[in-house]
Amino acid sequence: MNRTTAQIVGNDLSGANLSDAKLSYANLTGADLSGANLFYANLTAADLTGANLTGALLTGALLWHANLSGADLSGAKLMGADLTGANLTGANLSGANLSGANLSGVDLSGANLSGADLMGAKLMGADLSGADLSGANLSGANLSGANLTDADLTGAKKTGANLTATIW
Repeated sequence: MNRTTAQIVGNDLSGANLSDAKLSYANLTGADLSGANLFYANLTAADLTGANLTGALLTGALLWHANLSGADLSGAKLMGADLTGANLTGANLSGANLSGANLSGVDLSGANLSGADLMGAKLMGADLSGADLSGANLSGANLSGANLTDADLTGAKKTGANLTATIW
């Protein structure tokens, strides 16, 4: 099996061009990737616990089963990114663009998604319990089977969203 096992713990990679980078299984705990270009990067199973990804470009990135717990992704661009099975517990995604992203089975419990754009996103079976979705755009999103217990949906746009079997 070909794996990347890079250790980039706490390093400053702000503004770096990591487009198409192969960083699967990398340890990026606490790394500063603010404003970095991670366009179509492979971050499968990477550890990004507490990382700073504010304003980062993650369009089309693969983040399958990545650990982003406590990470700051405010204002990040994740259009079309695949985060299937990722851990985003307590992450800050305020103002992030996740339109068309795949967030199936993702743990977003306690996450801040206020003002986030989730238009057309796939959130099937996602755990959004206690998440802040105030002012978020969920238009056309698929939330079937998602857990929205104690989530704040104040002012959220839900036009055309699939809420089948959603847990309230």
